[in-house]
Formats: sequence, C-alpha cells, structure tokens
Amino acid sequence: MKKVLATLASAALLAVVMPAVPVTAGDDDVIRRGSCSGRSTWKLKLSPENGRIEVEYEVDQNRNGQRWRVRLFHNGERFFAGVRTTQAPSGSFEVHRVVNDAAGTDTIRARAKNPATDELCRGRATL
Repeated sequence: MKKVLATLASAALLAVVMPAVPVTAGDDDVIRRGSCSGRSTWKLKLSPENGRIEVEYEVDQNRNGQRWRVRLFHNGERFFAGVRTTQAPSGSFEVHRVVNDAAGTDTIRARAKNPATDELCRGRATL
C-alpha cells in the first residue's frame, strides 16, 4: 500500500512540475511572423478547417493594458475591425476568426495600430 501511495504521489508531483507540451502546427497550417514598427512582434496563422480557414492573429507587445485597432482582410475584403487590449501574462492579444475558403489562393492581411504610440504591425499570409 505504501508503494502505491508513493507512486501516486510521484505521478501527481510530475503532473504539477512538468510544463505543458506546446501545441504544434498542423502540416497544412501557414504561419508567418514579423516585427512591427516598434518593439512588438506579430504572428499570423492560417489553418484549413472543413472547407473554411481559421485565422489567428497575435500581437505581442510585452506590455499589458495597451489598446490596438485591428483589421483583418480576406482577398482584399475586410472581415474584421475592432479594438483589442494586451493582456497578462504576456502583454499580447489574439484575434480568432473563421472565413470561407475561396477558390484558388486565399490571401489574409492583418493590420494593428496602437494609437497611443503609433506603432504599426502588418502581416500577410496565403493559403
């Protein structure tokens, strides 16, 4: 019985101590990264999803509470416009949307501007 309890305690400790394994991108995912006009960085990920495209746009500023104006475009047509605020713990924000997969190549453009600092982030990816 002591052996069983010791094994269970060890397993519980490992579950708490071991870091989470990061989720990897699928084989068909497209990921682009870049720098903004200041110190921030951006990431744009496109993933095929049942005849649609999942779009994930992230800006990492490493500073919490910063407001950004965000716009996303699919083949030149705007499909998202809004304001996002960077959040703890990383000082970043994300926008997730799903759009229809058009015939041929799909181009997604992302733009975010921090009106307080005039920093601008622009990204582009095709699928």
